Amino acid sequence: MIDYKKVTGEFDLTGKSAIVVGGAGGIGEATAEMYARKGANVAIVDLKDTVTDVAERIAKEFGVKTIGVKCDVTKQEDVDNAVAKTVEAFGEVNILANMPGFVELENAEDIGIDIVEKHININAVGVFRVCQAVANQMIKQGKGGKIVCVTSQADFIAIDKHVGYTMSKAAVVGMIKVCALEWAEFGINVNGVAPTVVNTYMGEKAWQGQVKIDMINKIPAHRFAETDEIAAAVLFLSCDEANMITGEDLVVDGGFTIY
Repeated sequence: MIDYKKVTGEFDLTGKSAIVVGGAGGIGEATAEMYARKGANVAIVDLKDTVTDVAERIAKEFGVKTIGVKCDVTKQEDVDNAVAKTVEAFGEVNILANMPGFVELENAEDIGIDIVEKHININAVGVFRVCQAVANQMIKQGKGGKIVCVTSQADFIAIDKHVGYTMSKAAVVGMIKVCALEWAEFGINVNGVAPTVVNTYMGEKAWQGQVKIDMINKIPAHRFAETDEIAAAVLFLSCDEANMITGEDLVVDGGFTIY
């Protein structure tokens, strides 16, 4: 059961412990900062070598406890280690922001099956691997928790050259719904945040030149999103204020999909 708690609008995470997968850059780093600003202790989990540096910077800036754990989400032992390290450092896990990501663009008739499989292995199976490991820890703790996965507007609309990416993100939406259904009895909310193009390394990789101009012209807000705007949506779904929301995929796209 997902309990009712009085809604204060403070979005306070004091005393909570969070794992941010993909936390050493982009949306993940912005989310880790957002959590820390609200008082949470944060485990920065990422494949990047800079995980410890990012963790130390956030701890110094916001005065919370942090750790950095290098992790490949396609390897079960890495994921299990990340969860174990978090519990060792903070005592428990209350929140998971889950956003490992890979994108490589190609026409559907030309893309290699190995590239499609890489999308699935990282963006879908890897995401579930982390969700499962964290959920089992939350169930063991018996206090519920919040799981938020970053999906994409590409999980429900067609975007040119995004077939592998779209397949992987659509799979995550299905996973979110099933996990939300099954884990509600343990007090665990599972949701997604589906951004439009975000000004990150991955966003720049996928959108350059005329295609970037054309895409911006299709977005009513007439710009791409910034990382902190997506992190704010993740924060909302990670707080008690969102206790009555589960199994959803919150679109943050500047109006692009209203057409």
